[in-house]
Amino acid sequence: MGKFDLYIGRSVLLATLGVLVLLVGLDALTSVVDEADDIRDGYGLVDILIYVAYTLPRRIHEFVPFAALIGALIGLGRLAASSELVVMRASGTSLFKMAVMVLQPALLVAALGFSVGEFVAPHTEQLAMSHRALAQRSESAVAGRFGAWNRDGNTFVHVDAVQRGGVAYGITLLSFDDNRRLQSTLMAERATHAGDHWILEQVKLTRVRSGVTVTEEPTLWRWDTAITPQLLTLDVVEPETLPVFQLWPYAQYLKQQGMVFVDIELAFWRKVLQPLATLGLVLVAMSFIFGPLREGTMGARIFVGVIVGVVFRISQDFFGPASLIFGYDPMVAALVPIAACWIGGAWLLWRRA
Repeated sequence: MGKFDLYIGRSVLLATLGVLVLLVGLDALTSVVDEADDIRDGYGLVDILIYVAYTLPRRIHEFVPFAALIGALIGLGRLAASSELVVMRASGTSLFKMAVMVLQPALLVAALGFSVGEFVAPHTEQLAMSHRALAQRSESAVAGRFGAWNRDGNTFVHVDAVQRGGVAYGITLLSFDDNRRLQSTLMAERATHAGDHWILEQVKLTRVRSGVTVTEEPTLWRWDTAITPQLLTLDVVEPETLPVFQLWPYAQYLKQQGMVFVDIELAFWRKVLQPLATLGLVLVAMSFIFGPLREGTMGARIFVGVIVGVVFRISQDFFGPASLIFGYDPMVAALVPIAACWIGGAWLLWRRA
């Protein structure tokens, strides 16, 4: 690696990391303000700070592509403002070679973001959701505000929170017959996984028989089901925070249960293709620096970077739900915005060359 590679790489990398810290910090601060509306007994400021701290790896993973975009604009913009890029070009460095120099630190940042999203964020996000759900859950509610629903045959399951080690809190089971008539409801304070079944504690069971309800309150109850703690964890957290190797099997499970699974496949393809998205946005940033923004101010470059990032995110949010409506492959929905960045950036650089 030559001196030019190290010089450009360091400039782009430092700018990207600085932007990433700024974006994640602002997003975390906004989240603290939003969560302050839910302050109540049992859920105070300390709980909010703990929850937001647990979500930092997920935020890092989300903002890596946009930080790479704005960081490339800032890092290359500084070099362009001091005419250093012009000197490099005059020394015989081709535009293609300079593109490779810039994409190297971008690839490093993309790998960092993918690693955080794959190995760190899934665990910390589970801790965040469990902490908030346990602090805010109400014992009088049939199903808490947080948590998720699942299905096991004719039984619909809601769990408020899942902790590591196979312990769940706030379990609600609604059992129906083949004619979709309610047969029984079961609410349990706590559940512990014991191999092929769950042990429910502090149970309240209500059976519906010929229009009459019969209530029982056993101390313990055995729940035989194929639902595992891992599966409950997949339900509780957002699909975008799950590791890639769990997303695809989870989508197939939902498909077998007759539930919506396209959003899980979409999250799978978005995570797999995120490094390409990061490199594509950096390529767009390069085309701007060597083109219309070569003489622009730093404020103008940041503004353009924010606009491009917003447009990219809007396109992702558009094509994703559209795949649910029109029924095309979720991979196409995830790939179209990324392909547009690569094609647009390469075309602008080719025109400049």
